[in-house]
Amino acid sequence: MSEKYKMYKGGLFFVTLTVVGWIDVFTRAQYNDLIIDNLNYCIDKKGLEIIAFCIMPSHIHLIARTKEDILLSDVLRDFKSFTSKKIISMIETNQEESRREWLLYMFKYFAKYNKHNTMYQFWQQNNHPIDLISNNKWIEEKITYIHQNPVKAMIVHEDYQFVYSSANRYTKLKIVDRFGF
Repeated sequence: MSEKYKMYKGGLFFVTLTVVGWIDVFTRAQYNDLIIDNLNYCIDKKGLEIIAFCIMPSHIHLIARTKEDILLSDVLRDFKSFTSKKIISMIETNQEESRREWLLYMFKYFAKYNKHNTMYQFWQQNNHPIDLISNNKWIEEKITYIHQNPVKAMIVHEDYQFVYSSANRYTKLKIVDRFGF
C-alpha cells in the first residue's frame, strides 16, 4: 500500500466508504439508520470521533479520527464487516425490497473477484484516507464538499435539509463539535 493512503494513530482523515459497483443501496431509511446506529456504536464503544459525514446512495463520506491508541483503519474494518453482513441479511429477508434478487446477484458477482469473500462483497476494499492534520484549510474544504454532496446530486436544495448528514442539525449521529477539533 502506498504511503499516500496509510492511516496512523492520532490522525484526522477524510475517508469514503463505497459500495461495490457504486450500487445505490442507501436509498432506504432502514439501511441508513443501520449505518447511523453502528457509527454511534463505534463512537460509544470503539473511540471513533466523527467531525462531518454524509450518507449518499452509494457511498459514505466521513471526516474522522479515533481516541487514544486506536487506529481508524481498525475501527472502519470492523464497521464495514458488521454493516456488510447486516445489510445483506436485511436485503435477504426484506419482502418489500424490490431489488433484492438483483442486489444479491451483484454482491455475489463482486465477491468472486476477492479471495477473502465467501459469498458476498458489499464494500469496496479501500477507503483512500486523506490526511487532514497537515493542512487545516483542507478540513473546511472537505466539510463543505461533504455537505454539498447531496445538493450537487440534486437530492436536496440546501445541505441542511439532508437527513443523513452532519449539515442537518437534527442528525442522530453523535458528531464532534466542528470547532472542537
